[in-house]
Amino acid sequence: MYCVQCKMPVCYQCLEEGKHSSHEVKALGAMWKLHKSQLSQALNGLSDRAKEAKEFLVQLRNMVQQIQENSVEFEACLVAQCDALIDALNRRKAQLLSRVNKEHEHKLKVVRDQISHCTVKLRQTTGLMEYCLEVIKENDPSGFLQISDALIRRVHLTEDQWGKGTLTPRMTTDFDLNLDSAPLLQSIHQLDFVQMKASSPVPAPPILQLEECCTHNNSATLSWKQPPLSMVQAEGYILELDDGNGGQFREVYVGKETMCTVDGLHFNSTYSARVKAFNKTGVSQYSKTLVLQTSEDTESEEQTLPFPVPLERSLERSQLRRMSPFSSTLNLQPSFSGRSYFELRSSSHQLSLHSSLQSLNSAGCNFETQSAPYSQLVDIKKLVAVAWFSFDPSSAHTDIIFSNDNLTITCNSYDDRVVLGKTGFSKGLHYWELSIDRYDNHPDPAFGVARIDVLKDVMLGKDDKAWAMYVDNNRSWFMHNNSHTNRTEGGITKGATVGVLLDLTRRTLTFSINEDQQGPVAFENLEGLFFPAVSLNRNVQVTLHTGLPVPEFYTSRSSMQ
Repeated sequence: MYCVQCKMPVCYQCLEEGKHSSHEVKALGAMWKLHKSQLSQALNGLSDRAKEAKEFLVQLRNMVQQIQENSVEFEACLVAQCDALIDALNRRKAQLLSRVNKEHEHKLKVVRDQISHCTVKLRQTTGLMEYCLEVIKENDPSGFLQISDALIRRVHLTEDQWGKGTLTPRMTTDFDLNLDSAPLLQSIHQLDFVQMKASSPVPAPPILQLEECCTHNNSATLSWKQPPLSMVQAEGYILELDDGNGGQFREVYVGKETMCTVDGLHFNSTYSARVKAFNKTGVSQYSKTLVLQTSEDTESEEQTLPFPVPLERSLERSQLRRMSPFSSTLNLQPSFSGRSYFELRSSSHQLSLHSSLQSLNSAGCNFETQSAPYSQLVDIKKLVAVAWFSFDPSSAHTDIIFSNDNLTITCNSYDDRVVLGKTGFSKGLHYWELSIDRYDNHPDPAFGVARIDVLKDVMLGKDDKAWAMYVDNNRSWFMHNNSHTNRTEGGITKGATVGVLLDLTRRTLTFSINEDQQGPVAFENLEGLFFPAVSLNRNVQVTLHTGLPVPEFYTSRSSMQ
């Protein structure tokens, strides 16, 4: 038996005759099972605390690594900022030295002009004096008196010409310039760090709940939560997916919910997902990356055209519906407050993907439109999905001038400057045109595609990051890595149209002028992420036209092949 009051096992004799006779007792086996259960429950709670402590230690160790990484990043940023200040000071120094040189040249010119003027006058005066001395030596009174009056007048006139101010320097030797560097020196001495972030920390990285994450057909549902020991409140979350092909991550949801379903992914594709939290202080680190596999299906995909096709032939561009970055439709569940990824603009025979997230316009956005081979296309001109985009001021050279909602560009420099489009392409067939609005003094602008890190201060095609056609008023050339090939007769003038056709299924780049193909296929074996690109100087102005059907010369060639 078991004495409940004394909390100890007792025998029958103690229970009948001893001190436990009046105490409450229970069966020993029942109490053994009860206490075992209580101990197991207590151990479960302690185990949870130990698990949370281990996760906390991992978090602290990650903080050590993050502090080191942030230190390196901050030092690099500080060096870059200081270098920028030094560069600005050097540029200002050059400007000030230029002003000093101009003042120097001006002073020298004035003094040299005065020296030249005085030298001529002195030579004339000396000659007159020598002549007068010879006349004075004349012994013939009659001859002397015939010219003496004229000489006297000429001497007085010459003397008057050396009047007041003639022998005064017109320019001082001092430079009337005084550089006031005191405010700048004071600013340099006061240069210090500004506490940009609040004292409260950023949220901890969210944890993806694997038991609630799943895929169904071409949809993926993801769920996450804050770490159990996190004391910092998250105000919202940012969910990111890659393109299903190992490309860069892009935002697909921003909001307060902790679960999101993304529809319209590619079938039989592997996607990587990650999430981060944010509050007023900043953004957390990413969660661990989760890899999701969509279904291999089937019927729904086989019945779907290679590209989304409008349901009505003549919808206005202002009529929009949601569009997926993965050549299907993206649908955030209505119960989740957030924002969709793309919108579809639909008109007869042509589609456009229009980003509704400003972040999608950033460099490196991997934009996909075509997933089927040419053999599946019934009409390449009707089925191609085309992108609407504009030029990107954030990545362009500072000399580029933008107008017309960033569709029209020119330059304020006589040197060639490069500007990229906002959208990058890694798959599909894409065509855009550039109309020549102004063309003065026969420059040679260049048109084509480039990597995001292309040089911005030289002609497009000078480095190995760009593939371009540069053209003047008579002929054109293809250029990549400063190699010029395929000189072709036929140039541009004001009002001309240059077409660029990037076919990443066949990995080719082709150009046209006024809807006629310019030369052969310009470049082949293209692979990776490409941005539309232009280089020009101040003698050229162009306007970008996107969302266009594939030109006839290419569709005819494709059908023949």
